[in-house]
Amino acid sequence: MTASAAGTATEELLRRFRAGRPGALARAISWVEDGDPRAAELLEALHADTGRAWRTGITGPPGAGKSTLADALASAWAAAGRRTGLIAVDPSSPFTGGALLGDRVRMDRATGEHGVFVRSMASRGSLGGLALATGAAADLMDAFGFAEILLETVGVGQAEIDIAAAADITVVVLTPASGDGVQAMKAGLMEAADLFVVNKADTPGADRLAAELEQVLALRPGADPPPPVLRCRAREGAGVAELAAAIEARRAADRASGRLAERRRGRDLARLRRVLGEILRTALWRRHGLEARAAEALAAGERPDAAARRLAAEVLARLQEESS
Repeated sequence: MTASAAGTATEELLRRFRAGRPGALARAISWVEDGDPRAAELLEALHADTGRAWRTGITGPPGAGKSTLADALASAWAAAGRRTGLIAVDPSSPFTGGALLGDRVRMDRATGEHGVFVRSMASRGSLGGLALATGAAADLMDAFGFAEILLETVGVGQAEIDIAAAADITVVVLTPASGDGVQAMKAGLMEAADLFVVNKADTPGADRLAAELEQVLALRPGADPPPPVLRCRAREGAGVAELAAAIEARRAADRASGRLAERRRGRDLARLRRVLGEILRTALWRRHGLEARAAEALAAGERPDAAARRLAAEVLARLQEESS
């Protein structure tokens, strides 16, 4: 595609985007996911229109009911007249790299009854529960005019807490069947979460899990009050209104204390670091022929970690020579 043709395509998509065409939003997100060079120009043109939407993260271990809760919460917001978009990050297909679309299948109510815009994205190997393109996709939804943006992660473990850096409020969903319960969450999400939800609250062990959470959170260091622990049955919609109210209360407190502005600055910095790291990694790998050199080192019997250190030292030395 020529430069003039690319420019025309971007201008046309931007025109349709600003006219409120959902198809234009979907196409713009696809550009971001696919690494299309036109996405950067589009995001730059729309940057002034961002910063108004609330971003709420939903995370927790597999099987906790994150998708069901996200569907119920998105439906409640949409029913109240708040334009809502939802980004569900699914595991990548090992064959195509695309999303397996499990979450979208489970969100019939939000999309069908309430017109919530739902987009499934492939994690594409990201270990932090979110795809690299998630932040840019949320920016596009923000610019499109959504008041609420829900970010639902792949089922994550204790160290995979990218969502805490990407959202204004982070909600961790647990059930009595979440494995080791509180112990499994202590080292990661326990420190990052703003709200906890014990889903499937009518199942055995739910009250005990909620009590354990409250005890552990009361011992969490810091002067702030511990995050609330709510109970819900997302499939029946029980407790969803209380969750929405708790999110609203936390937003008001964070705005008044200045924590919201601080968190959003941190979010931008975390995203910059992540994207910059990926760009530099890709550029260095290609420029210095590291794929072939790594294969040669392994074929020669060199240990992987030793080969990695040697190749890194060689690349850094070459960069230092070039800059001197």
